[in-house]
Amino acid sequence: MSDPNLDNCDIEPIHIPGSIQNHGFLIALDGELVVRYCSENIQEFLNITASAILGKPLHEVEQLNNGPQHDLEALVRFSSLQDTVINQNGFSYQLNGQSFNIIIHFHNGYHIIDFEPAISNLSHDLQSLIGKSLSEILSDKKMENLLNNAAQQVKKIIGYDRVMVYKFHEDGHGEVVAEAKADNYESWLGLHYPASDIPKQARALYQINLVRLIADVNTTPSALVTSAVEGKAVPLDLTHSTLRAVSPIHIQYLKNMGVHSSFSVSIMDHESLWGLIACHNYSPKFINFKERESAKLVGQVLSSAISFRAQEEDQQQAAEHRQAVETMTRFLLRNIDVEEALTGQDSTLKDVVDCTGAALYFENKLHITGQAPDGEFIEKLVDWLDERTYQEGFYMSQELSKDFPLAAKYRQMASGLLACRLGKDLKEYMLWFRPEVKTLVKWAGNPEKSMEKTEKGVSHISPRNSFSEWLQQVELTAIPWKKHELEAALSLRDEVNYAISRKANELRVMNEKLRAAYAELDSFSYTISHDLKNPLATIKSYSQLIKKGNNSMDRVVMMAERIDKGTQKMQMMIDEVLAYSKVGQSKIQGKHIDMRSLLEELSHDLMVSSKHPDLNIEIGETPAVYGDELMVLQVFSNVVGNAVKYSSKTTIPRVSISGNKEGSEVIYAISDNGIGIPTNEQEGIFELFARASAGNDFEGTGVGLAIVKRILAKHDGNIWLNSTPGQGSVFYLSFKHFEAEPILS
Repeated sequence: MSDPNLDNCDIEPIHIPGSIQNHGFLIALDGELVVRYCSENIQEFLNITASAILGKPLHEVEQLNNGPQHDLEALVRFSSLQDTVINQNGFSYQLNGQSFNIIIHFHNGYHIIDFEPAISNLSHDLQSLIGKSLSEILSDKKMENLLNNAAQQVKKIIGYDRVMVYKFHEDGHGEVVAEAKADNYESWLGLHYPASDIPKQARALYQINLVRLIADVNTTPSALVTSAVEGKAVPLDLTHSTLRAVSPIHIQYLKNMGVHSSFSVSIMDHESLWGLIACHNYSPKFINFKERESAKLVGQVLSSAISFRAQEEDQQQAAEHRQAVETMTRFLLRNIDVEEALTGQDSTLKDVVDCTGAALYFENKLHITGQAPDGEFIEKLVDWLDERTYQEGFYMSQELSKDFPLAAKYRQMASGLLACRLGKDLKEYMLWFRPEVKTLVKWAGNPEKSMEKTEKGVSHISPRNSFSEWLQQVELTAIPWKKHELEAALSLRDEVNYAISRKANELRVMNEKLRAAYAELDSFSYTISHDLKNPLATIKSYSQLIKKGNNSMDRVVMMAERIDKGTQKMQMMIDEVLAYSKVGQSKIQGKHIDMRSLLEELSHDLMVSSKHPDLNIEIGETPAVYGDELMVLQVFSNVVGNAVKYSSKTTIPRVSISGNKEGSEVIYAISDNGIGIPTNEQEGIFELFARASAGNDFEGTGVGLAIVKRILAKHDGNIWLNSTPGQGSVFYLSFKHFEAEPILS
C-alpha cells in the first residue's frame, strides 16, 4: 500500500484488507464446506499450515474437529440456517487444549469462521455488572447526564483507561460529548475531530459492526492465504469479521495518540450512526467475544435512550410549531387575506419555526415580523432565490453567506435562512431568518493540517502536535434547522397555497355569477326598453288625444279605458319582474312536501276560476318533493295554470299531472291538449317576457316560465317540454330525490 494520506483515506478498501488481527485465526469455506481461505497464523494455534488445508473439505481437517462434542461442520451447518449476515453466531469450542469462541457468519457465498481465544484481560464477570450499569445509565432523563452516566458505567465494566461518548455532526466530524478517564490523563471533553479521522467508509462499517476491538496496535496482522483463480487471488470480504485487520492509517493514528488498544460500541439513532462509545487503553488489552456482546447491549440501550430523548424534545417543539401552523390555517379558512393571517395575528409566521425574524413576500409586497433584514436586502435575496433551480421548492442553510455573499453584512440577522416558495410561477416566498452564533471550536489538532513528513520524507497521518488543543473561531454560521421545522414550513406553504387556490376558485365562481347577473341585467334592460314601451306608448298616445280636445264623451271614455288597461298591463309586468327578481334573492326553506295535498288544492282552485265547464284535471302518482313549499307551489301554479289556459279553447280541455322516481330525481309531467308550441320556439319560452306566437290571443306577460326555470335551478332541478302545435304540450319538472331530509347549509 502507498503511504497513508488523507487523499486516499476516504477510498481505502478497509473491508478487504487481506489480513486479520493476530490474536485469533480465520478460515473461510465455500458452499460445499471446502476451505478456500485461511490466515497464516493458524500455525501458531494449531500444528498445521494454512497452505496444507486449502482446498480440503472441512471434515478432512482433523485439527479443526475435536470429537462429536466439538463438530465444527455441524456448527457451520446450524449457523447457515440463521440470519448470519446481520447476527454473528458465537459458540464455545475446544481445540488443541485451548478454549476458543468461534464466530460464524455467511457472506458473499462463504462461511467465514473467526477463532478467538476465550480468555480475557477482564478479571470480573461482565454479565453480572450489566444489569446494575444499565440502571445507572438510565437514572437521569437529561441528555448530558445520560451520556456521562454511560461513559462512567462502560469504564467500570470493561476497565479501559479512557471511555468517551463521541458524537458525529452532520458534516461527519466528531465531538467528545462525555468522558470517563483515569485521573492522570488530560481531558478530551469538548474536543472536535475532523471527519477524516473516521472517514465515510469507516462510519458505514460502524453501522454494520456494532462493536469493534483492536487488541494491540503494535502487533503485525496475519495475512490471508488463498488459491489463485485464473492467476489472480480474489480478496475476501471481511465486512462482518470480528478479526478484520485495521487500516494502517488508523493504526498510525492510534499510535500517534499513544493508544495501544481500542474498543468501540456504535450508538445508533434509528438507521443512522449517532456516535460511538470509544474506549482507549494505553497498554494492550483483549476482551473476548461474549464480553463484547454484553458491552454491545449497553450501546443498544443507550441508542434507544438517546433516540427517545431526542424524539421527545423534537416532538415537543414540533407540537408548538404545528400549533402555530394550525392557528394561521384557521385564519386562512376564514378568508382573511394571506398577509393578514400570517403577519397580523397573535400567532405569526415567526412562530412556525425557531427564528428571530420572518418575512412574507407576496403580491410584490413585503411583510416583516420580528427582527429581519431591511426590505432592500430581502428583495435582492428573493431575486437570487428566484434564479435558483430547486425542485423541492425550498432553500435551507445555516451558512447563507456561503451561497449569497451579501448576507455576510447582515450576519446578526440572516446567517441562517429557511425559504419556501409559494406556487411555481410567481416570485412569492415565506422567509425565516436566524442570526450568527459565534462558536469557539476546540479541535484535537489543527483540522487543516493533517499530514507531515519525517526526516526521511515519509508521510504520516498526523503532525507532531496533532492532538494538542487547537482553537477555531466559527463565524457566519447559525444554529442548524431541524427536520420538523422544515416540515412545519412546508405544511404552512401547502395551507397558504390551498387558501390562494380556494380564493382564486371563489373569484372564478363570483365572476361566473357576475357574468350571469350582467346577462340578466341585459335582459332587464331590453324588457324595460322594449316590452314596457308598448303599454307606455298606448298611454301616451291616448293621453295626447284627450289633451287635444274635440272628442265626444264616448270617445274620451274609450280612450280612458285604454289608458287604464295599459296602466294595468304595466303594473302586471312590473309585478312579474319583481317576482322574478325575488326568486333570486330568496333562501330555500326545505322540507318534504305532500304533493297530493298541494296538487288537489291547486286543481280545485283552477277548476273554480276556469270559465270552461268541461275542464278535466287528472292527478296520477304524486311522489313527495323536497324543497321550499311556497316556491314549489309557484312552479306548479304557473305550469298547470298555463296548461289550463292554453287548452281552454278546445271542446273538452284535459290536463294530466303525474310524477315518478327516476334514479336520484323525482320527475313530474304536466300534459295538456291545448295549442302546442312550434319546435323552433320551444327553447326561447323560458326567457324573460318570451311567449310563443300562438299564445298572443291569451292573456299573459311571458314571465311565468322564466320564474319556474329560476326556482327549479335553485332546487338543482330543471324544466323541459315536448310539444306538437295543435295537439298540446307535455312539460317535465325534475327535483332532486332524497330518502332522508338533507342538512341545509
